[in-house]
Amino acid sequence: MSTAGAPFARIVVGVDGSEASIAALRQAQRLATPLGAKVLANAYWDYPQVYTGYVMMGIEGFEERAAEILDEAVRTAFDGDTPSNVISSLIRGHPRESLIEASREADMVVVGRRGNGGFGGLLLGSVSSALVAHAHCPVLVVHTPNEAS
Repeated sequence: MSTAGAPFARIVVGVDGSEASIAALRQAQRLATPLGAKVLANAYWDYPQVYTGYVMMGIEGFEERAAEILDEAVRTAFDGDTPSNVISSLIRGHPRESLIEASREADMVVVGRRGNGGFGGLLLGSVSSALVAHAHCPVLVVHTPNEAS
């Protein structure tokens, strides 16, 4: 939550490597800079669910790949020059539930919208719609530049 005298201290951004999440990172930074806020660039990962007693082959590497995606997204968002107020975190958990939980300690959550255009593009994705409905702070859903027209 915000500290005394600072209306926004922590802006959480859900990062999945998509263009929409990169646009969300950039927008969060534009908001954070004049406010003196930190931008928490959070990427979430988990192992796929498997049936009890069934061991799935080839499930290793999820955490490492998620870390690579997060690093690449942050580099891309800021042209390789990550601002000092941006903190990247890799968190094990499902994005929807984890971002709702993160919203308890955030002043704002920023996520990208991954619509498909046309009628389907009018709908929010499952993560962004869950956040809009259940977050404990304001939520900003960012469109990619080509969606804004």
